[in-house]
Amino acid sequence: MAKYLGLDKVGKLFQIIQQSGGLRAAYKKLYRFDELKIGSLVGTDKYGNKYFENPYYFYGRNRWVEYAHHQNMDYDGSQIPAEWFGWMHYKTDLPPIRDGARVQHKWMASHSENLSGTKEQYMPYTTTKPKYEAWDPKKK
Repeated sequence: MAKYLGLDKVGKLFQIIQQSGGLRAAYKKLYRFDELKIGSLVGTDKYGNKYFENPYYFYGRNRWVEYAHHQNMDYDGSQIPAEWFGWMHYKTDLPPIRDGARVQHKWMASHSENLSGTKEQYMPYTTTKPKYEAWDPKKK
């Protein structure tokens, strides 16, 4: 009977609010990520991003990341390190914490996010010298 009245959905809502850390924290999470989900914490990377999984959701939507709070609203997919990228995109079922197969050599570069198109990297004008110059009749 409760299922027909939708009370199981209300119970799920209260469970999501509780796992988020209360009503205020749930509202902040909803504002930042545009959705509220419940799931088990799989791991955290060295940048502070948290990775979650819940098989209750559809395949392809059952793994997600909550970006670190210092990113505020400036987050994108390039902030996920390579080892977690493979897990997020179902290339492996083992998260990097349990995998142990990734070896860090001294010649390997550490992860850096893609800054293309951001205010730190964007140039609104060209920085290369043109091949052809316009003709100026006053100049000899």
